[in-house]
Amino acid sequence: MSSNVGSGLFIGLAGTGAAGGLAVGGFEWNATFLLVALGWIFVPVYIAAGVVTTPQYLKKRFGGERIQVYMSVLSLILYIFTKISTDIFSGALFIQMALGWNLYLSTGILLVVTAIYTITGGLTAVIYTDALQTVIMVGGALVLMFLGFQKVGWYPGLQQLYSQALPNVTVPNTTCHLPRPDAFHMLRDPVSGDIPWPGIIFGLTVLATWCWCTDQVIVQRSLSAKNLSHAKGGSVLGGYLKILPMFFIVMPGMISRALYPDEVGCVDPDVCQRVCGARVGCSNIAYPKLVMALMPIGLRGLMIAVIMAALMSSLTSIFNSSSTLFAIDVWQRFRRRATEQELMVVGRVFVVFLVVVSILWIPIIQSSSSGQLFDYIQSVTSYLAPPVTALFLLAIFCRRVTEPGAFWGLMFGLGVGLLRMILEFSYPAPACGEVDRRPAVLKDFHYLYFALLLCGLTVIVIVIISLCTTPIPEEKLTRLTWWTRNCPTSELEKEACESQSERESVPGRSERLVQESLSGRVAPGNCSQGPEQPGELNKMNSKPTNNQHPRKTTAKQYKARHVAEKKPLGKPLMGQ
Repeated sequence: MSSNVGSGLFIGLAGTGAAGGLAVGGFEWNATFLLVALGWIFVPVYIAAGVVTTPQYLKKRFGGERIQVYMSVLSLILYIFTKISTDIFSGALFIQMALGWNLYLSTGILLVVTAIYTITGGLTAVIYTDALQTVIMVGGALVLMFLGFQKVGWYPGLQQLYSQALPNVTVPNTTCHLPRPDAFHMLRDPVSGDIPWPGIIFGLTVLATWCWCTDQVIVQRSLSAKNLSHAKGGSVLGGYLKILPMFFIVMPGMISRALYPDEVGCVDPDVCQRVCGARVGCSNIAYPKLVMALMPIGLRGLMIAVIMAALMSSLTSIFNSSSTLFAIDVWQRFRRRATEQELMVVGRVFVVFLVVVSILWIPIIQSSSSGQLFDYIQSVTSYLAPPVTALFLLAIFCRRVTEPGAFWGLMFGLGVGLLRMILEFSYPAPACGEVDRRPAVLKDFHYLYFALLLCGLTVIVIVIISLCTTPIPEEKLTRLTWWTRNCPTSELEKEACESQSERESVPGRSERLVQESLSGRVAPGNCSQGPEQPGELNKMNSKPTNNQHPRKTTAKQYKARHVAEKKPLGKPLMGQ
């Protein structure tokens, strides 16, 4: 959880909660179901395939290198625009409000401290600090939640005060300053709602599948577990923890607006510029404002530690994952004989490059998505991630998908997504009181709907091209799909299969049973089955047929028969 709930999520969730109400908490609750899918569907396939990165899985599944390289580069781009830059911005914003430091000085100090224990400790240090920081984050945030609810009169008081949270300075002839009438509704109108209910149920699932089941930052944690049972247990625990942000992040954001409407709920551009340095709105300061205003000095220091822990946890996770992706999936393409020392140095240098680019992107984040950080993160993700979700689902569940279909489906999805993203940055949302001149595809077509549409179109393109190309042979899909994850691949069974082909053929059904049982290919998609009736194989081989005479059994044939009669055809994954 701590690898996902960084300072960007604290600032972003609370800010969007302050601006729009409870519905944004559905983004966290949706993750509960996808974490279960990670542990029970995706991780078993990844472990069976024997991979350490998700792009590496796609390379094994489809062959070639272009999909793996594309996925690695896309992941790194998403890290820059939706993770590193947003975490740095939100953490620096919190420190600036709490301590009065310069924004970029705060950023530099945080990055130096984070880099020290990331580089010296590696993934092991990150995992142990994640465990400690999760406790700190949850404990500190719960303290602030209780203080906030006590201040407003608990939930009934929050409902009353939030609906009356109007800033003193407003823009004439507008309704921007009014809280949403559906602020306390989770499922909102599919047309006029800021987060429509079909989008949060279906469109959000597309984004959440990418985030929780295919993103290297999250998957890396599960793949580092001792066994599959531990990975499943971690997924269940993470799912329970994702229920909490609604209460200790989203609702405190609403409390902050209810208590400080002139600052958190400002709408006049000049006032907002003076309060937080952004003319489009100041909802992003909701959480740090509540911390500085409500908590006593000692607990205030605790919450600063919580936010810093969240920031460092998130950044260390991304730094380790991005360095692994670049060194293994990109650099080794050009330097196939690179030593481990070289890969380590290259990974660390690349992390520095990511940080520099992310810092340069911060000014754009400040003015995007009406000043709501969380909306910016989700909208950018909805333009780039849906094709990846479509590809992984088809790769795991559809054996007919081919490499050309997968690659050109990704290219199609990338082109459509980039077109929407370019339009989004070319036509920003208008400030309060301005005329909305955006194209209808932007102002009337929610990004969650777009994510669902883009995923569906990508699936169609992948399937059509795959059906027009040569299918991948069944033997090359062993342990790479959900249906073949338990197929045996041991050398002993391969040797038994080869020796069986040298034996005298048994006419009819007995020959088919012997060959299939020795090769482990009883039926496509169910490689763990044996003969239809127990002992049937022994019974058929006990007597020679009319066209077959008894022959002396060689040592090699005896070994093959022993494998067929005594050995199980495959070992299931631990924990299944």
